[in-house]
Amino acid sequence: MDDVRVPVLVVGGSLVGLTTSLLLAAQGVPHLLVERHRGTAVHPRAASFHQRTMEIFRGLGLQEAVEEAAAREFVQNGAIVSVPNLASPEVTYFFRHFNEGVEHLSPTSRLFITQIGLEPLLRDRARELGAEHRYGTELVDVRQDDDGVTALLRNRDDGAEQTVRADHLVAADGAHSQVRERAGIELAGRGSFAECVTIYFRADLRELIGDRALSVVYVNSPELLGFFRFSLAGDSGFLAVFSTTEADGSRDTHVAEDLDPARCTALVRTALGRPDIDVEVDNVQRWTAGATHAARFRDRRIFLAGDAAHVMPPTGGFGGNTGVADAHNLAWKLALVTRGLAGDGLLDTYDAERRPVCDLIVEQAYTRYVLRVDPTLSREGMAPPMDDASIELGPVHRSAAVLPDEPDDGARLVDPRLPGGRPGTRAPHVPVTVDGAPGSVLDLVGPDLVLLTGGKGDRWTEAAAAIGLATSTVSAAGPVVDPGGRFGEAFGIEDDGAVVLRPDGIVAWRARRCPDDPAAVLDGVVRTVLAR
Repeated sequence: MDDVRVPVLVVGGSLVGLTTSLLLAAQGVPHLLVERHRGTAVHPRAASFHQRTMEIFRGLGLQEAVEEAAAREFVQNGAIVSVPNLASPEVTYFFRHFNEGVEHLSPTSRLFITQIGLEPLLRDRARELGAEHRYGTELVDVRQDDDGVTALLRNRDDGAEQTVRADHLVAADGAHSQVRERAGIELAGRGSFAECVTIYFRADLRELIGDRALSVVYVNSPELLGFFRFSLAGDSGFLAVFSTTEADGSRDTHVAEDLDPARCTALVRTALGRPDIDVEVDNVQRWTAGATHAARFRDRRIFLAGDAAHVMPPTGGFGGNTGVADAHNLAWKLALVTRGLAGDGLLDTYDAERRPVCDLIVEQAYTRYVLRVDPTLSREGMAPPMDDASIELGPVHRSAAVLPDEPDDGARLVDPRLPGGRPGTRAPHVPVTVDGAPGSVLDLVGPDLVLLTGGKGDRWTEAAAAIGLATSTVSAAGPVVDPGGRFGEAFGIEDDGAVVLRPDGIVAWRARRCPDDPAAVLDGVVRTVLAR
């Protein structure tokens, strides 16, 4: 096979790799994605997707398709509870509704969809936009130099090999990342603490579920610790088992060892609380619960994303969502550098911004694991639990691509329920109409930097036009209408103020009022943010 040259090589074709590919394709960046498996996910895996993730899919035109696919799989907006077993009347609620208290924070909702349902949507849309994907293709070797990355690929069907030369490589190849190992990037954190299993089964669960809308059911019984998710029809589900308890009272965190079909059936029946129920085991997936993160997310031309960069237990549902956020942060930076619109220094901001945020989220997932699943684990240095909505929507990013307007108070999260607009945080959702259609300020984000101004932003608009910066005026009249008059308060600016939004929806800079020379100010902002 002839050698190939591409601007970006993506290694890994699951959730994070496909999201990276779709984001690059949407920006018109030629790239190649390779995946050793012969297709998308065969196990359901990550099923909980947060509002920020859905906002990213909304920006890619996929919100409706994802919502429709989700509705075919699971009860949506159900409760997250803990029980001794499903038949028990004892119930502890973590959430009575999955979107409880966050409905007004986003134009999207949290939802449940498996990777089986989601990944084909991402794959097909990326291909529509010109992405090239090769499944059944494994990475044999990878080397980098100051000018790029050279990867040796092998087709798993016929053994044909090909060399690919890329300017940059995104490693989305999972927790056992071959790319990370070859780059010599070490892992830190709490390590692994359980060898777990997920048991996919069929059973008539309708009587046990009743009329309850249950999204996630944690099982904390004397015999086992784990959690359920059930199909929409109530005729199947999966049970993830973290640990079991032996006859002598000791905890066994190596559930995956010596597991046969009879044992799987017994575990499901125990968790259901019905030893007589007919259970048919379809499949068993073994996995490791751990809390680790890479020591760095960039090594010259190589970038880590998703599980290659961080591994966390499923408590809180942060894993897949954090990986999608990695892709969202990185793809636009690769795109602007590839298009010659930004300097290489912009790529340094990926590690600077994402690693501290991911470290925080890994620890929050660990805290939830200890509190919800295994109280015997070490609490040394354990972070207190933080607000879920703030973790999902409120991380504070710090890098050269963010220009603060106040002294740094060291906050790691902001509360999305409060007025926002702080540089380094996600732009707050403000309902607006765009050309008469209902939407959100978040819909104004584009492939390049965008300037948003209040109703008295004429001088900003003129200044932005002089340097080719796209502008939207949010006011009481015009193409973008703010019917509730909330825009200025939400972003912390006056009517003649302005903000610059990055392509990932993060506020890069804010001016509460218009200065004497807005053209000079804007020119400096753009040069700084894009590392020109």
